[in-house]
Amino acid sequence: MDPTTVCCPNWTCPARGQRGQGTLGIHSRKDKRFLCTQCHKTFTATKGTALYRLRVAADTVTLVLTLLAHGCPPQAIVAAFGFDERTVASWIARAGRHGQAVQAHLVEQPRDLGQVQADELRVKKQGGIVWMALAMMVKTRLWLGGEVSEQRDMALIRQLIERVKRCAACGPLLVCTDGLVSYIRAIRETFRDPVHTGKGGRPRLCPWRNVLVAQVVKRYERRRVVATERRIIEGTPARVETLRRRSQGDGVINTAYIERLNATFRERLAPLARRSRALARRTLTLQHGMYLIGTVYNFCTPHASLGLVTPGAGRRCVPQTPAMAAGITDCCWSVQDLLSYHVPPPRWIPPKQRGRPSHALKHLIERWCGDHG
Repeated sequence: MDPTTVCCPNWTCPARGQRGQGTLGIHSRKDKRFLCTQCHKTFTATKGTALYRLRVAADTVTLVLTLLAHGCPPQAIVAAFGFDERTVASWIARAGRHGQAVQAHLVEQPRDLGQVQADELRVKKQGGIVWMALAMMVKTRLWLGGEVSEQRDMALIRQLIERVKRCAACGPLLVCTDGLVSYIRAIRETFRDPVHTGKGGRPRLCPWRNVLVAQVVKRYERRRVVATERRIIEGTPARVETLRRRSQGDGVINTAYIERLNATFRERLAPLARRSRALARRTLTLQHGMYLIGTVYNFCTPHASLGLVTPGAGRRCVPQTPAMAAGITDCCWSVQDLLSYHVPPPRWIPPKQRGRPSHALKHLIERWCGDHG
């Protein structure tokens, strides 16, 4: 038990969401509980994780979720372990919500993406179809996130591009997509920042510089690709080629990397498989499964093309996960590490009140808010 790796989850505590402040101690090693000396509340070590308040051993739940994240059917889990289907479904939902929180906290941070590829998947659902849109960073193979919607429309594409923007630092960026025209408008309208001049009224939106857009349009006949057209929508061919070479090396403008990621999701999530009898019942269930598989792919699965060759005897290849290649983590996580990761809650905000704040409140603001007060 290490108090420096967790933070107080009490929403009324001024030290909420801050690690390494010296306010946490061990309350009980037997029960695995911590004590916050600021609010004098105790909490268990699994508070804020996917393993909180489970009636089944954490090792068993981790094993089940590991199998599910690698494509094992839930019916096989029920037959092998004897759990109820609703119990397994609740674990998937719990892990999906936790994976979404981990993704938002660690992956959705500004970084130099270089090249991003995006694509959509058609998913069979009881009573119709839904669409799953995914995006990834090409250089590190990092999955940036996804969105699920019943319509393949502008709203779906806009939500996906907004998620990509939260992961991107303002700099040169190449976005490669298929021929869906909604991407062009969504990229142009999303990659903009307001310019505050101090005057009244709505601020003017200034577009990002060096955001390049390329599309790969494939023509099919009898379910086979017979022609491929590559279009440059934004930017010059020289600038597009420079960014493409920087992120993927030799080759041409393509969407092969996101299509390979689509194959991974199809392999591990049953409703995505073609010509399958497995159907998605609810959109929310599909979203939970997407985040479980996506975060296990990012943090727990070494990628064959990301291995580092160490110099010396034998030139041993050190495996890397996409999160390691992106600099988010320094080691390959296990699924239990992912499920037990503490996502800190938002920092404490001083309460709004009329009149002058008391000296005690001023001290709390100065101590815990700093520049955020």
